[in-house]
Amino acid sequence: MKVRTTVVAASALVLCLAATGCGPEGGEDKGPDKKAAASQKADPGTESGGGTATAAPDASPAAPKPSSSGRTLTETELAEVALKTGELPDYAIAPLEGADERGTEESEDEACRPITAIINGSPEPAPAATVFRTAMDTTEEGKDDQTVVTEILTSHPAGGAEELLSSVRAAVKACAGGFRATSEDGPSTYTAVKALPAPRAGQDSFAYQVTGSLAGAKVPLVFHLVRTGSTVVTFYAANFLTATTPEVPAALVTAQAAKLP
Repeated sequence: MKVRTTVVAASALVLCLAATGCGPEGGEDKGPDKKAAASQKADPGTESGGGTATAAPDASPAAPKPSSSGRTLTETELAEVALKTGELPDYAIAPLEGADERGTEESEDEACRPITAIINGSPEPAPAATVFRTAMDTTEEGKDDQTVVTEILTSHPAGGAEELLSSVRAAVKACAGGFRATSEDGPSTYTAVKALPAPRAGQDSFAYQVTGSLAGAKVPLVFHLVRTGSTVVTFYAANFLTATTPEVPAALVTAQAAKLP
C-alpha cells in the first residue's frame, strides 16, 4: 500500500491537516476506518523497559536494543543524523517546505492532546531542537500514488523523549473511539484511532493510525515514532486518494533509526 498523494502537492499536503486546515472538517463523522495491513515482521510497538506494548503472537524475537549516549542533539546535529539522498536506495530526501507553519489543533479531550500535538507538527513535550524532512520513493516518480513520507526529528531534554512515546501510547488507547478538535480554521472530527504493527527499530518504536476526512472523504493518517536515547523520529504518511491505510516503509524506518546516536 502506498501513500496516496501527488508529487507536486506532496510538500503542501504532508502537514496540511495541521498547517492549513484542509483536513477533518465540519465535525462530519465518517465511521470506522478499514482494517490496516500488517507490515512484514512487525509488532504493535516495541520498547525497552516499563512499557505495555507486546509483540504480535507470530512475531520473531526482538533484536538487541542499540546503545545510546542519551545526549540531547542540537538542530545542526539533528540535520547531520537525518537521512540524506543516496543513503537509502531509491529514496530522495529533502527538507520539508513550509515546515515553519505549524498547526493549531486543540483536542476537546485533554487525553487526546498528544495526538493533536503531532498532527500539528509539534510533538510534546516541547523538543530542544526540530528538523523536518520528506522522503520520496524515486521508483514511483510520476505516479499519483508515489510513496511520500514526512520525518520530524526531535531532540529532548532528559526524560522528554521517553515521555513523548509514553504519552502517545496512552492517548491512542484513550482516544480509540475518535475525538473532536478545534483550530483557527474551525472544528475537526477524528473518527477512529488505533495502534498499528510496526517494524522493530531503535530503543522504542510505536505506530498508530488516525482517521480524518478531506472534503467528505476518509483520510487515513499513519504515524510511526522511533526513539533512540533523547532523539525521536516521527514518520508521517497520509492517503488523500482512497481510504486505504498508507504505508511507512520499514526500510525507511530502520535506515533512519540506524543513524540515531
